[in-house]
Amino acid sequence: MKTQILDGKAIALKTEAELFQRVANIKDVHSGKIPMLATILVGGDPASATYVRMKQNACKRIGMDSIAVEMPEDTTTEELLEKIQSLNSDPSCQGILLQHPVPSQIDERSCFDSIDPTKDVDGVTCLGFGRISMGERAYGSATPQGIMRLLSAYEIDIEGKHAVIVGRSPILGKPMAMMMLNKNATVTICHSRTKDLPEILKKADIVVGAVGKPEFIKAKWIKDRAVVIDAGYHPGGIGDIELKPLYGLASAITPVPGGVGPMTINTLIFQAVDSAERRIEQEE
Repeated sequence: MKTQILDGKAIALKTEAELFQRVANIKDVHSGKIPMLATILVGGDPASATYVRMKQNACKRIGMDSIAVEMPEDTTTEELLEKIQSLNSDPSCQGILLQHPVPSQIDERSCFDSIDPTKDVDGVTCLGFGRISMGERAYGSATPQGIMRLLSAYEIDIEGKHAVIVGRSPILGKPMAMMMLNKNATVTICHSRTKDLPEILKKADIVVGAVGKPEFIKAKWIKDRAVVIDAGYHPGGIGDIELKPLYGLASAITPVPGGVGPMTINTLIFQAVDSAERRIEQEE
């Protein structure tokens, strides 16, 4: 059997061309106004700095502005909240990204939830999660929303399928489960402490690896013809799922790298452009 490769990089590139035209249209229609995403990086974690730079580069490719807000490692919760509030009230800023994780002394959840929901283009607020869970309009958490867009682009059927999500983080596993449920999948949420995980996975039509441990999910646990979505990335270019033995057995696979990762960044930018279109139109 030939396994379909769900090429997130290709879909992201195609979408960027469309977003470039949408940004150009904003500039033409609204007197040269340029949409802007604010990225906040607290501390000097090299991986976080790289991720922020990738997101800024994606903005540049579509003609969108970005401002980099860099704060020191010893930043307090109050200082970060003050910065977020200033961006909330800044009409030139249409989207806000607070890079995760922040240093341990900061109340990350409080800071996430202080972001204006209309500027929460990374989909990290509790309000946004609640609205998504209830099937209401909101910006979805970027990685699970990117996965849903990828499945849609390749016309992967979700309705009626048994989807097993391995991972329960508030910005990946939990919103992923709600999005699948909203598309009429039967959803099971598992995690690193789930008992009989191999037996549960053997019943899954769709497997989403989002547990944050390299190759935690073994290929032998996954049934033939399953759709395999790997949302992990670890040194050496491996994900949360043992993928290599599944080629030729799974019906579809997201490669690592090149599958979910590009769609995460693309979804952030996609939602930032949407926010810009809505906010600029309302302000004029």
